[in-house]
Amino acid sequence: MAGDTWLVVGLGNPGDRYTATRHNIGQMVVDELAGRLGATLRSTKAKAIAAGGRLPAVGGLPGPRVVLMKTLTYMNVSGPPVAQVAQFHSVEPERIIAIHDDVDLPFEAIKLKIGGGEGGHNGLRSMTQSLGTKDYLRVRAGVGRPPGRMDTADYVLKPFTKDERSTLPIFIGELADATELLVAEGLEAAQQKFHARAV
Repeated sequence: MAGDTWLVVGLGNPGDRYTATRHNIGQMVVDELAGRLGATLRSTKAKAIAAGGRLPAVGGLPGPRVVLMKTLTYMNVSGPPVAQVAQFHSVEPERIIAIHDDVDLPFEAIKLKIGGGEGGHNGLRSMTQSLGTKDYLRVRAGVGRPPGRMDTADYVLKPFTKDERSTLPIFIGELADATELLVAEGLEAAQQKFHARAV
């Protein structure tokens, strides 16, 4: 039903070269969510792949309807496909969730918020421009600061380290859990659970 749908956006870059990089962790989480729903992401008229489904039922009622999407554009032009998919499914900005990497958080930290700045993240900046508002939800996936003098742009386009890869599946699962809780119970409930957990 229009107005009841949530749009979950996994930010990242297209192509095998970027699949395993820090900048694509949002897309990894969307893949995890799609697997949980048994949904297959398919091409859309926008430059994106998407799939619809329902989260698990709550209290005997049908679970919330979600549309999962990954853009097929580069990060700095993520906004137009997001705006097109949101318009097609009649999703208002306050029901749009962007899952993205965040260098200001240590690896495995999870923070959730609505609105605010983009922190130099080109995918968020593009979304804000295309949606005409900052007031959409964000699931921030901590990837840590670059070591030494490494440029931030170079750092996020590198794969996770061997040590990070050993716990990455757990981290992705927790990010998916946080996204599901955000949809099912709201921002405050998700913040209380995931902001307080030990890292």
